[in-house]
Amino acid sequence: MADTDPKADLHRYLRAAREALLWKLDGLSEYEARRPLTPTATNLLGLVKHLIGCETAYFGDTFGRPFGETVPWLDGPDAEVPNVDMWATADESREDIVHLYERACAHSDATIEAFALDDLGRVPHWPEDGAEVSLHRVLVHMLAETHRHAGHADIVRELVDGAAGMRQGNDNMPDGDRAWWESYRRKVEDAAREAQGRQ
Repeated sequence: MADTDPKADLHRYLRAAREALLWKLDGLSEYEARRPLTPTATNLLGLVKHLIGCETAYFGDTFGRPFGETVPWLDGPDAEVPNVDMWATADESREDIVHLYERACAHSDATIEAFALDDLGRVPHWPEDGAEVSLHRVLVHMLAETHRHAGHADIVRELVDGAAGMRQGNDNMPDGDRAWWESYRRKVEDAAREAQGRQ
């Protein structure tokens, strides 16, 4: 097996997670992109909005490279409001949020390129005894954070309109028509009920 560059590997997987997240917004109405579909109001556009703050904090502030743009919900009067970054108001444009995310990611990419994996930064919002971190740790952290939210987006998108899959061009799903999926779901439901009955 050929040797690979660890930083390039981590960066490639982070980019894939970002693309997967944004792909989940494709083809949706404004309502569908913002619609809360869990008891904690998880919604697709809110996931993107949340990750803007993560990108700018971890790859910007941590390494002394401020993003340089205002992130209104983080820099404005509502910054201390719980979950302000987890949903979009009617006045916040989906296009603006997506473009801001893309610019935040480009800024992060520049940080990743500029620093070595063992270069150190300081996460301002972490406890002092663990605030000093390497780029390697931040890359792993953001890779986990972004894939976690891309997974949330998978489920929310399926709840919106039934669309499912890992990424554009490779959904990583069995080739089944609607009848096959209904039969499969019934099989899973039946197994769950049977297991419950055995308790």
